[in-house]
Amino acid sequence: MTEAAAGPGDHRSAGPVRTRVARLARTASRLPPVVRGSLLPALLLLNVVTTRPPRELPVAVAFTVVLTLPLVWRHRAPRTVFAAVAAAASVQWLLDVQLPADLALLVAFYTVAVHSDLRGTLVAGAVLETGGLLACLRWATGGAFLTPFVAVTAMIVAVGVLGVHVRTHRAYLAAVEDRAVRLEREHDQQARVAVAEERTRITREMHDIVTHNLSVMVALTDAAVCAQHRSPGKATAAMLQISETGRQALTDMRRSLGVLRAGEPDALRHPLPGIAQLTALAGQMGAAGLPTRLELLGGHTHIPATAQLTVYRLVQEALTNTLKHTPGGTRAQVRVECSAETVTVDVTDSGPRPSAPAGSGHGITGMRERSAAHGGTLRAGPLPDGGWGVHTRLFLAGSGAAPA
Repeated sequence: MTEAAAGPGDHRSAGPVRTRVARLARTASRLPPVVRGSLLPALLLLNVVTTRPPRELPVAVAFTVVLTLPLVWRHRAPRTVFAAVAAAASVQWLLDVQLPADLALLVAFYTVAVHSDLRGTLVAGAVLETGGLLACLRWATGGAFLTPFVAVTAMIVAVGVLGVHVRTHRAYLAAVEDRAVRLEREHDQQARVAVAEERTRITREMHDIVTHNLSVMVALTDAAVCAQHRSPGKATAAMLQISETGRQALTDMRRSLGVLRAGEPDALRHPLPGIAQLTALAGQMGAAGLPTRLELLGGHTHIPATAQLTVYRLVQEALTNTLKHTPGGTRAQVRVECSAETVTVDVTDSGPRPSAPAGSGHGITGMRERSAAHGGTLRAGPLPDGGWGVHTRLFLAGSGAAPA
């Protein structure tokens, strides 16, 4: 009955006690390091003053101060502080003075274990174990040496193990934090690289799409103007071709910007261009005034969609440059040879070119980048017999893309 009645009261009183202890711990953690380091010396000094007889008080106070005062700087110089405390304890042992302040040896040893490597911890532990052995030999009561020596050894081992564990845990947390920082930095770098690559891809796509389609539309418009009186039917066909080319350009631009959904009608009408669409491209260029002969060798169904898009854009850019930079009457020839591991693209024309054609700017650069993405090297320049040629070979191995 009494125990049952007392139990709830004990639980009610334990809550406020824990709250006060936690509050005191938080308050102590906010104190400056020097103040926190002075708490233990102050408590031990107070113990000596209140328990020692007056005739022993000066020596006890002096040794207490010498043993505990260096602990204030133990985090800055753990090995030096341990050496100073051990030296003071040696003098204390020689003068046969027993003090509670010997606890400072364990505190200093713990600090060494936390801040030093394993070798330093073992050396400090050996010094402390030797001191414990000498203390037990001198001050063991009634000849009972083994029991206090085992107790002292157990305390030394426990303090050393605790310090090593704290050091290892701190090192682990530091390594985890460093790894997290490095991963975050690498993630940011990868994000910046991805943004730059996507920006380059969009710029390249916009250049190819806009340049090609505008060039075709301008050529068709000129043809429609010339034919509107003599051949209204041809003018109407040219205008319809201009309209279709504009829709194709809008669809390609929306697809490149990532705003075209797969289920939209425009996506079904204008699929992602590939080798199969080169025939339509050749017909479009012929309608714009550049007769183009297309030669396809080998099957292309096994070629990844990304490689097929690259082939299409390379041919498109090369023909667009021919349309822009050559006079009327120029003819072009496209030869695409597909094998199990490579795709070879050759685009040639018969027209003369200026010494520094405008196509040698962003267009040729974009073609080189597209070719390099598949391990190829693009060559573009004048041919020995006149005209202009573009040649590259794409490698399919390791592309990682699904077949078209």
